[in-house]
Amino acid sequence: MDLQFGLDTFGDVTVDGAGKPVTQAQVIRDVVAQGVLADSLGVDYFAIGEHHRPDFAVSAPDTVLAGLATATGRIRLGSAVVVLSSDDPIRVYERFATIDALSGGRAEPVLGRGSFIESFGLYGFDLADYEKLFEEKLEVFSLLREEGPVTWSGTYRTPLADVDVFPKTEGGRMRSWVAVGGSPQSVVRAAHRGFGLQLAIIGGPAQRFKPFADLYRRAVDEFGVTTEMPVAVHSPGHVAETDELAAEQLFPHFKAQRDRIGRERGWGAMGSDEFTNEIEHGALYVGSPETVAAKIAATVRELKVDQFDLKYANGPMPHSQLMKSIELYATRVVPLVREMLA
Repeated sequence: MDLQFGLDTFGDVTVDGAGKPVTQAQVIRDVVAQGVLADSLGVDYFAIGEHHRPDFAVSAPDTVLAGLATATGRIRLGSAVVVLSSDDPIRVYERFATIDALSGGRAEPVLGRGSFIESFGLYGFDLADYEKLFEEKLEVFSLLREEGPVTWSGTYRTPLADVDVFPKTEGGRMRSWVAVGGSPQSVVRAAHRGFGLQLAIIGGPAQRFKPFADLYRRAVDEFGVTTEMPVAVHSPGHVAETDELAAEQLFPHFKAQRDRIGRERGWGAMGSDEFTNEIEHGALYVGSPETVAAKIAATVRELKVDQFDLKYANGPMPHSQLMKSIELYATRVVPLVREMLA
């Protein structure tokens, strides 16, 4: 797999030019426009996440991706992530197989347990079963990817006896990923089940994830997996014409989101020093095209990844600034990274 470049969004509720929040409906329409722009500029991959809370507009990423499937021509379409633990693996597979049909084979679901837990209570699942639900449902999804009848039994749903699901993909197998935040067990499980690995690096230096990338590749070899098994990195960032402008634009929005989540989880408020440290030494890819490209190239070299995804939406930043960031990423950052790595 040649080095690929992607963009991720959770559909953060944005503000307009006057600083007033826009409607969630408008945010969803803006996400589609962002995906269409990314496609027109040659970005390889576009992923949309799932949340069930007021600061994010997208609770059904597959529905938005279905809209993008018919409005784009070449970009691969993923989720960032589908919270598989609180969903049904058969329904998830059917929905993404439908997106695959609409897009001509471009659907790539990314499955995860989710770092937000609102969906568990919303859909009637016990949070105490967080890990076991994911393990069991991931097993079912992995069997469905073979596109033949499935016989299976477990703890959290009725058994399956020679069950077939539709539609089938034209390619015969849908590339699928598991998102991992840094658990060795999760890394090995992704390899064992035949999923690509997406490393969610949202804080600290990317280099500390090298052992997980190496572990995944060793596990793939030991399990004897013969299909393509890519490794990707997902990290937040923002691109503007200069380093100063990028930081100035992002800081108030990144801080607003970080502090809101921090109040829920017991973190302290983010200061400017912490923000700057994450840009200079951590997981924030923020700055001019040259600065962001150099940091991405260093991460790709260190982790030997096959794909880098920039989480370009981070808090209530206006749609116009997000569009500009996408434009600079596609037209200047990506070519610079390729040149640096050549």
